Amino acid sequence: MDSGAATRFDTLRDLLRYAVTCFERAQLAYGHGSQNAYDEAAYLLLRTLHLPLDRLEPFLDARLLPDEVAAVLQVIERRVTQRLPAAYITREAWLGDYRFYIDERAIVPRSHIAELILQGVASSHQDPEFVSSCLDLCTGSGCLAVLLALAYPDAVIDAVDVSHDALEVAQRNVADYALQARVRLIQSDLFAALSGRQYQVIVSNPPYVSAEDMAALPQEYRHEPAMALAGGTDGLDLVRRILAQARAHLAPEGILLVEIGSGRERLEAAFPELDFTWLETSAGGDPVFLLERDQLPD
Repeated sequence: MDSGAATRFDTLRDLLRYAVTCFERAQLAYGHGSQNAYDEAAYLLLRTLHLPLDRLEPFLDARLLPDEVAAVLQVIERRVTQRLPAAYITREAWLGDYRFYIDERAIVPRSHIAELILQGVASSHQDPEFVSSCLDLCTGSGCLAVLLALAYPDAVIDAVDVSHDALEVAQRNVADYALQARVRLIQSDLFAALSGRQYQVIVSNPPYVSAEDMAALPQEYRHEPAMALAGGTDGLDLVRRILAQARAHLAPEGILLVEIGSGRERLEAAFPELDFTWLETSAGGDPVFLLERDQLPD
């Protein structure tokens, strides 16, 4: 970028227009919180300038100080040249109204299960007052474990991940919400360290990207831990293991929610005997399935 650019910008409106142009010209990839160049630019500018994220209009024509312009231009340059997801630049991700710390040790929070928890979908199957135990399998940053703890105020939540690095990120988020007494972080390869434990609600956003799709991922996604994305040849390696083992860890009338992205057709072909319930999300009715304990294989 032109080092003299800072002399040509006076307002947030100027920088917003410039950022959108840079992002469009660079053909950036989105999906880590924003879905287009304008929303991404607006978020990054507001966060860099320490302005409220829900109030762009009042500040558009405010004159900026030279150091503010320089800081914004630096962020725009990082996003374009390094192709870092915005969340890794700002060290935060949002699920609804809930903010989570994030860095490159864990994938950026973006699970559709989050919106289902916030909408109370799981609660329609399990009364929150009577849920005492939940499991977040492949917890990553711990965001779903935190949301489960907020949705089920009397429950203990086990948050499991094979990655020690991801669990360190999760530990920070659990502490940010002062939930250390109810959210237990456990390093485990799926259910391996959970012998004898049963839960009324199990959720999982496991790695589910197929080998073909992994090879085609945009650069932004390659900054995330590959082990948190790659699901084997057809994307179902971990899902198969979850389905084979989940029943033993579900209490009577317990439920399992799993996110599989665009893998519905492959999953139904692999398990024609299972009667999956597909839950409606903002992405449609394909990303997340629900199974009750009695529907799972022994």
